[in-house]
Amino acid sequence: MLEEALVVLATAGGTAVVQAAGTQAWDGLRARVARLLGRGDGERERGELERLDRTASALEAGGAAEVERVRLRQEVSWQTRFEALLEDVDGAERERVVADLQSLVQEQQAAAGGVSAREHGVAVGGSVEVRADHGSVAALRVGDVTLRNPSQPGPPQG
Repeated sequence: MLEEALVVLATAGGTAVVQAAGTQAWDGLRARVARLLGRGDGERERGELERLDRTASALEAGGAAEVERVRLRQEVSWQTRFEALLEDVDGAERERVVADLQSLVQEQQAAAGGVSAREHGVAVGGSVEVRADHGSVAALRVGDVTLRNPSQPGPPQG
């Protein structure tokens, strides 16, 4: 089982692959991911290139109604591939793979003008809606926030 930091890295890797598809960064990222997952095996690398091409095609083919579902499915698929790679290596080889994957993610985030989060953080590149209904409570931590009951309105002015 991978430690939490490696799972987060694998997740970021999956997101980087999906974000790069269809952009100018795609060819470079595609080649790096295939090399990383191919681990020096030319045939395995070609297989990864084909898998990456299928990802790009799936993202392009997805209609407006299903694009989010396709995107999420592809992110999870690549996260799983990166997790499997990280589980298969140890010692110095794991350190190299971690460094390569971190570099790949950072470069993609920079190319996309992306967002990032530190440990235990959540990064959002779009809108976030936090909602509570029917007397429930919803929360999103944003620094130090104090919630209080609203003050009573003043007397009506008329």
